[in-house]
Amino acid sequence: MDSDHKSGTRWTLRLDAMSCASCVGRVEAALHGLPGVSEISANLSTEAVSLRLAPPATLAQVIEALTRVGYPPRSTQITLSVEGMTCAACTGRVERVLRSQPGVLEASANLALRRADVRVVEGGDARALAAAVTRAGFAAAPVSEARPPSPEAEARALWRDAALAGALTLPVFVTEMGGHLIPAFHHWLLGVFDQAALWTMQFVLTTLVLIGPGRRFLAKGIPALLRGGPDMNSLVAVGTLAAWGWSTVVLIAPAGVPEASRAVYFEAAAVIVTLILLGRALESRARGQAGAAIARLVGLQPKTALVETDGVAKPCAVADLAPGMVVLIRPGERVPVDGRVLSGTSAVDEAMLTGEPLPVAKGPGDRLTGGTVNGTGALRAEVTEVGAATVLARITAMVAEAQGGKLPVQALVDRVTLWFVPVVMGIAALTFALRLVFGPGLAQAVAAAVAVLIIACPCAMGLATPVSILVGTGRAAELGVLFRRGEAMQRLAEVTEVAFDKTGTLTTGHPVVMQVKGAPDSLRLAAAVEAQSEHPLAQAVLAEATRQGLRLPKAAGFVARPGLGAEAVVEGQGVAVGAARLFETLPPDLAQAAEAAARDGQSVLFVAQGGTVTGLITVADALKPHAAQAVAALQAMGLGVRMISGDTQAAAEVVASRLGIAVVEAGVLPDGKLAAIRAAGPGLAFVGDGINDAPALAAAAVGIAMGTGTDIAIEAGDVVLMRGDPLAVVDAIAIGRATLRNIRQNLVWAFGYNAALIPVAAGVLVPFGGPGLSPVLAAGAMALSSVFVLTNALRLRGLAPVRRDQGWAVR
Repeated sequence: MDSDHKSGTRWTLRLDAMSCASCVGRVEAALHGLPGVSEISANLSTEAVSLRLAPPATLAQVIEALTRVGYPPRSTQITLSVEGMTCAACTGRVERVLRSQPGVLEASANLALRRADVRVVEGGDARALAAAVTRAGFAAAPVSEARPPSPEAEARALWRDAALAGALTLPVFVTEMGGHLIPAFHHWLLGVFDQAALWTMQFVLTTLVLIGPGRRFLAKGIPALLRGGPDMNSLVAVGTLAAWGWSTVVLIAPAGVPEASRAVYFEAAAVIVTLILLGRALESRARGQAGAAIARLVGLQPKTALVETDGVAKPCAVADLAPGMVVLIRPGERVPVDGRVLSGTSAVDEAMLTGEPLPVAKGPGDRLTGGTVNGTGALRAEVTEVGAATVLARITAMVAEAQGGKLPVQALVDRVTLWFVPVVMGIAALTFALRLVFGPGLAQAVAAAVAVLIIACPCAMGLATPVSILVGTGRAAELGVLFRRGEAMQRLAEVTEVAFDKTGTLTTGHPVVMQVKGAPDSLRLAAAVEAQSEHPLAQAVLAEATRQGLRLPKAAGFVARPGLGAEAVVEGQGVAVGAARLFETLPPDLAQAAEAAARDGQSVLFVAQGGTVTGLITVADALKPHAAQAVAALQAMGLGVRMISGDTQAAAEVVASRLGIAVVEAGVLPDGKLAAIRAAGPGLAFVGDGINDAPALAAAAVGIAMGTGTDIAIEAGDVVLMRGDPLAVVDAIAIGRATLRNIRQNLVWAFGYNAALIPVAAGVLVPFGGPGLSPVLAAGAMALSSVFVLTNALRLRGLAPVRRDQGWAVR
């Protein structure tokens, strides 16, 4: 973007999908019709279009026109660290400032994370955006350059200021309110000190509170008010200054005030600041607990590793590791980075990755994930990924992205808070005017207006949604459920049906031996023959023999019979393994067992010794351990369950019947899965793990990818399950429901609190004999409102999966 002496601004936009001369023509034609757009020149070699933009045209109109003809401008994501946001009005102002900047397509500020995510046309300047936000009254910087205060330091500063404000406020509160509560104390005070001396002491201490611990409210609130963008700090600043200013006038020039109105409210101004600082300190502590998931994830990676160089082990910083290096992992140590075991055996605790407490056996060739904990064995491993490419780094980035997202329900909050603070200030002014005309006096009118300003601080509204997302996604990550996008949580909570792929999702994805019948040595002899075969069924037989620890004899004269089976000489006798058609006769009992296995969708292998069939081995793609349990749990939650598989109808129906799934669509190719997803409507979540599932995962209302599946499937999913357990689908939906329920509770409280107490503070109940609301009580209620929202959100940290159909319990 460049501006010069000519009318308008010069823009150069990089475009997607430009591939030929006709593309150039279509791009230029799409822009020529826009008033205010001139000097249009599309360039195929640079895949860009340059133009001059002047009113009435806007960049948004240009982008819309280019997108409509199929050449959207390329965009990039910029994240800013923003300090100084304290309420929903602040986030709204930050977003409005960012959206008004040239080249900005979208902007979203997050109060809980103190950051703003901005999508801009390629080439956008992060520093310029940060400067614009800083000019609006917030300290902003690109997140890579920011040095935000640590949560611990912020909390310490708030607690220190709250303690100082409390110490200064206590004498003011005791001398003023103590006299009202205990008449004898009031008389004693006036017997020792005259009224003027007491008020002077209150004036001095309250002034110290306002210019000391309370200065932050004045320094931020007054400039925001003068800029026409009042926020929570503005409400506190105006309220406390009004109470202090009125009281100062009564103290200094009492003759100018009607005698009936000569009351001071120094204690209100001081207590308001103290209580709000106390609420902020509690908020800061809760905010640190809410964001602990990311900190725990980052803290899982050790700082050093033991690197083997020329046979010698030397310590090395993890940041200096590179792929190909060999690291030694001693018993009990954390795995430094992702790698592959070269030698040694151990059991590795992968609970941080999958949520499963049982250690996983590791040996040569197995993969290791950085951050997991080695068991009792020593491992020697080759480094495969480092830095941002590691699984732990990708998980951390994924969780951070989800925590920064906005749910659709947040749109309501944004619309309300856009006008909330100005409306509250208007209500306070109206309250002052009405109470002045119809009330008992000027002092009471000031007190009522101050109470309205203080009670209505929109902190709780601003925190209601983001803090629940922050805690919910963090807890989900600890349980092995990753929400790649924050909005996926709301969509998942609202689904009405779940569709599963079969192979690799509900089943293990590879054949395993289901049963062995007949002669005791059938499996041992069959495995000896199949050891020389590459057939998947042969590998299943061999794997089962290995699992049972059988010592296999050597086979000679191996001969494969395509479509039938295989033969070899084992221990001096001929052994044949294969289908029924390989043999002339079958024992009746084994033939009957084979028919029953075939009806269950199992493949059958007969074993013959010396030409006589003596054994039977059945092989099938086994169900995953918790597949039936997961289907039953989903149905108990009121969700429909269906299967969409590329396998044959017969094979899919056998698996579906064993799982209790009534709706089966089988024999479909990837485009068939896509069509089935689209036909099912907007309330369907799809669970898959393979490359062929990627289109369906992307098209579903929520795509749930098994983390044990292909990278393509994982990239297409909105939710990633870090373990290949179907029961994790139940966990994910339960987390989504619990988080959305928590958000709704917070919003009901935040909106209901203001709807109920603003009128009370304004005094609408007073004419009917009802109570009013003092500024002191208003400040206490406002502080407790934010603390309530944060505390409620922190309950999500106690989400614990209760297996089978019992749902989730919140401890």
